[in-house]
Amino acid sequence: MTKEVDLAIKSLEIIKYPVITDKTTRLLENNQYSFLVSPKANKILIKKSIELIFNVKVIAVNTYHMPKKKRRIGKYEGYRSHYKKAIVKLASSDSINLFPEE
Repeated sequence: MTKEVDLAIKSLEIIKYPVITDKTTRLLENNQYSFLVSPKANKILIKKSIELIFNVKVIAVNTYHMPKKKRRIGKYEGYRSHYKKAIVKLASSDSINLFPEE
């Protein structure tokens, strides 16, 4: 029992939040969902976390690290913080409701 609870807590730390942009909303038509994940997470861990949190069957996981971009605010220069994005493809019978209706 404690192993399952530990995995559930770890899953919530791995999957931060869904990424919703123009491109990711187009990917929803192909049953692909985009999430911001922990930079140290691997594909196997991401797959298990998505299956546990949303109770769906994951077919494929594609990940990539976003390149750092230079940002300037007034006279201060810096870089955008580092993050990793995962695109998850689900089985055709499954879906995740990202836009719940109230």
